[in-house]
Amino acid sequence: MTDVLRRGRASLAFAFFAQGAAFALLVTRIPAVQDRYGVSDALLPVFLAAVPVLAGAGSVATERLVRRVRPSRVLRWSQPVVLLALLGAGAGGSGQVAVLAVALGVFGLAVGALDASMNMLGVSLQRSYGRSIMLGFHAVYSLGGIVGASLAWAGAHWQLALWVSYLPVVAVLLPAVLLGSRWYVDGEPAPEREARGDAGGVGFKLLLPLCLVMTFAYIGDSTVSNWSAKYLKDVLGGSEQLATVPYNVYMVTTLAGRAVGDLGVRRFGAVAVVRLGSLVAAGGFAVVALASGPWVGMLGFTLLGLGLCVLVPQTFAAAGRRAFEQHGPGASDAAIARLNIFNYVGFLIGSPLVGALGDAWSYRGAMLVPMVLVLVTLGYARSFAAQPDRYGGGHERPRTADVGRGSNGL
Repeated sequence: MTDVLRRGRASLAFAFFAQGAAFALLVTRIPAVQDRYGVSDALLPVFLAAVPVLAGAGSVATERLVRRVRPSRVLRWSQPVVLLALLGAGAGGSGQVAVLAVALGVFGLAVGALDASMNMLGVSLQRSYGRSIMLGFHAVYSLGGIVGASLAWAGAHWQLALWVSYLPVVAVLLPAVLLGSRWYVDGEPAPEREARGDAGGVGFKLLLPLCLVMTFAYIGDSTVSNWSAKYLKDVLGGSEQLATVPYNVYMVTTLAGRAVGDLGVRRFGAVAVVRLGSLVAAGGFAVVALASGPWVGMLGFTLLGLGLCVLVPQTFAAAGRRAFEQHGPGASDAAIARLNIFNYVGFLIGSPLVGALGDAWSYRGAMLVPMVLVLVTLGYARSFAAQPDRYGGGHERPRTADVGRGSNGL
């Protein structure tokens, strides 16, 4: 394996880490953001929904953009914008709702471009390596999320102003990601991707099973992130302190599962890993729904982290692989950008769905809905299998012809 690929892998891993930290710093301080700007409870859901909607728009724009420029260039400039928008969200004061709206709007658009381009590079590198490495990138993202959430807790504990919490993080990450972007590795230059890959040829039928899996996975993830604390406290009778633990446990087990997941894919194949992950996640929701007390519920959330953690990285990898096998490198990027939209669809659906079912029926019953959706993933598991591609060879074999130059040559 060449030094170019190793540097590309390390620099992209740091980009995943930085994005995990930045996103966690924002979402874990939403109550503080609301208080700082004086946003009403009625208006807050509008702001929160706008971020994933704009992120979807950013992902769509990235699909078109990467037909002309390399994904590494999109990532190089979208990540600093995300970090600056994070700082902007903490810089306003009481009554300056317009400042918050602009900051979150820019954050959403840039996050869509960042998520899409980051996963494009990850899939391209995996193809060049000839073995599964995508779960490792998402493991580093989870690690960044844990670090970001810990920093957010420290800021809240010491009652620091938002900009005081955000400024040191942005001051460290911004120059680091710009420096690391020098070693990003693309697959092929944009003109060659355009010549060899028909981006417009990626049909919805090809991606539909993977879009559904992505949506179901994020419905499950948003259920844990938004409802685990309330569920443990109000339904299972846990203390307020204990109610803060399930999401942390979920994040740690997600990190652990992703850290070893690539080894499982290499040994048993993506189909087997996705099936096992779906069964474990469904079992986790079942344990949560039937739990007799908070500690049994904690076991359920632990299983959820171990099960759900493999679905999203493998879905990105499968989409890129299937599009590449049928249409070439340009189509791989387009497929990932389109699939990335369903990340935000699941996020938008999951929390309101569980909340509405919990209020109208019961929160125990509401937990069975994401369980059923995760089980549906079993029916689509074969979509994760590699097939021989039209350029000769499967996805799991090294393709040195697809290894592009470092992005510093742009």
